[in-house]
Amino acid sequence: MRITATLLVAFLILSSAAWLRPPEYDEAYSLFLTAGDARPAWPAGIFRPEDVRSFYKGSSSLPKIARDLRAYDVHPPLYFWLLEYWRRLFGPGWFAARMLSVLLSIAGLAALAWVATLSEIPAATTLLITVLSYGFAYTGIVARGFALAHALNILAVALILLATRKRVRARTLGGAAGLAFGAAAYSNYLAVFTCLAAFSWLALHRRRKILLPAILGFAVFLPSLIFFFLAQHSSRPGQFQRFAPMHAVALLAKDFGAAIFGGLPLYAGHEDGIVAGILLLLTAICARFIVKNWEPKLSLFALIVLFVPAGLFALGLLFNTTPIEIRYLAFAMPFIALLVAQTLPAGWRHVLLAVQAAGIAGLCLAPSTMQPQAIAAHQLSRLNLPSALVLLPFGNDGVGIPGPFIAAAPGNLRLQLIEPATPAAFPQEHNIILAAIRADAASRQTTNEMLEKLRADPCWSEQAVTLLLDSFIRTCKKN
Repeated sequence: MRITATLLVAFLILSSAAWLRPPEYDEAYSLFLTAGDARPAWPAGIFRPEDVRSFYKGSSSLPKIARDLRAYDVHPPLYFWLLEYWRRLFGPGWFAARMLSVLLSIAGLAALAWVATLSEIPAATTLLITVLSYGFAYTGIVARGFALAHALNILAVALILLATRKRVRARTLGGAAGLAFGAAAYSNYLAVFTCLAAFSWLALHRRRKILLPAILGFAVFLPSLIFFFLAQHSSRPGQFQRFAPMHAVALLAKDFGAAIFGGLPLYAGHEDGIVAGILLLLTAICARFIVKNWEPKLSLFALIVLFVPAGLFALGLLFNTTPIEIRYLAFAMPFIALLVAQTLPAGWRHVLLAVQAAGIAGLCLAPSTMQPQAIAAHQLSRLNLPSALVLLPFGNDGVGIPGPFIAAAPGNLRLQLIEPATPAAFPQEHNIILAAIRADAASRQTTNEMLEKLRADPCWSEQAVTLLLDSFIRTCKKN
């Protein structure tokens, strides 16, 4: 009964966050890919959002999604194939797409309750710590493949644990676990770190009867994984900065804390250092109790927690990049929850949950944790200036910035997409509003260059609006 109630609370938390948070950069790739046009052909001149609503509403096919992924993206196809059929059933809306992730997250939490029960760890507490982890909650609502990968990874771990307790069906359960691990990697490549940790644990404990079928199960997906990865691995060379070991270690520590507690220091203003210190102390207390109350049954979970950051570090070292983000470290969150639920005394668990709840409130409500595209569009809606021309950066490839902005913008907005080469001559316009979006390298360059051009033109007078909107009023006569 407690597990069912906790799953219901988790559903309410995740669905609320999915509703309250504005559309995001990467989600646009998911929607356009499954709408049949991975790179929308936006109009070259001035247009209105209502003119391009159809770009969000189409459908695709499984072969076309696979071809587009190999050409334009850096992810395997399983989640996108599932999303394609989900959108056919429940519509093309952004929230509808997110609800697939929410339900997959609930399935993952149900599997996590199974893992906790098999390990004789308090299941309801484990679920609460997991769903209140910022990294898990965030990746559990976005329209990307994380939630599916989480659910499959956790299911695979449950099958591994069950296999260690079943002598008769151990090989079958091991093979099923390998298939689940393979499907998780086929949803998100980085899910493989959990698989490698589990296989290493089986090898260390000489569980060959389970390990070999598990490897064979995973191998079913291996040819297709290689097929996609080889086509994609160099498709976004500027996505992350170059690798530097000390910077990577510092980033791992920072993002690991954020994956557990969210952006609490961001909300504290000038007291951010004090809040960060308190969180560091709480982390040290949790670590101390994990060591003090250590039990052998926790070794698999601890190994997974270690493999996730170590894998990201090794990946950065291998490819000279820094793929370290909260969403990737989220793969460790369910297993940290298992460690903490078993070892932390009840009083400290309540403190941890209260702090995490504050972080999740920020996930739902704090603009500082949200991307600016849709926020800028909502600000324009409140200004109600239908005659103004809004300039929006095209961005890296015309997906991550225009997609969320246009989805949230009023239909009658006069809009033009701009790139670095766009001239600042708008002789027929009286009012120009620049959406100062700096979400990728191309949009930062475009925004800064257009601001310089407009500020240098004596015919335009800048009027302060918001941090995301710069308004310019013509002071010269129109041509």
